[in-house]
Amino acid sequence: MAWIKTVPFEEATGKLKKLYARVTGPDNNVDNIMMVHSLRPHSMEGHMAIYKNVLHHTGNTIPKWFLEVLGVWVSALNDCGYCVEHHFSGLQRLLQDTDRGLAIRAAIEAKDPAAAPLDSAQRAAMVYARKLTEAPASLVEGDIEDLRAAGYDDGQILEINQVCAYFAYANRTVLGLGCSTKGDVLGLSPNNSDNPDDWGHN
Repeated sequence: MAWIKTVPFEEATGKLKKLYARVTGPDNNVDNIMMVHSLRPHSMEGHMAIYKNVLHHTGNTIPKWFLEVLGVWVSALNDCGYCVEHHFSGLQRLLQDTDRGLAIRAAIEAKDPAAAPLDSAQRAAMVYARKLTEAPASLVEGDIEDLRAAGYDDGQILEINQVCAYFAYANRTVLGLGCSTKGDVLGLSPNNSDNPDDWGHN
């Protein structure tokens, strides 16, 4: 499950128990990426707040399925199988087009987003995401201008940036602590985007 001690749902008390109750999925399942925070519940609270607001908020205007594509892409670039599997499952559920989803994943695995069945703007976002993930200090204002030229407004550029930045954090949390998918239910997420405080996974 992880290389550090974690507190299982049935042993949680106090603030941790309250947080677990907010993030559970079916049968009181808590994703291991959340459970790995159990010795410091305040960091779980911070993690969930940024995750929910960056990826699952009604204020976003980029389709959630494509935000998940960016998450899978960044996670693949970071060799984070945990996040790839979780968020590819979520992507497939949201996209509701199995063949297209598999084609996107094949392009991601080949590190060739140009081969993915995506439009030109989405491919431009993938280019930005790769540069931000692999060589963040090499970014220049022209990279933002390229996203504007592709059709994104500045608020949408911020969405793209924040999703990529969140996954860099999540990937390093998982990889640095040996978090596995053992016992997880893949593809669950806090889907009530209208309520930022609803963290329940379904």
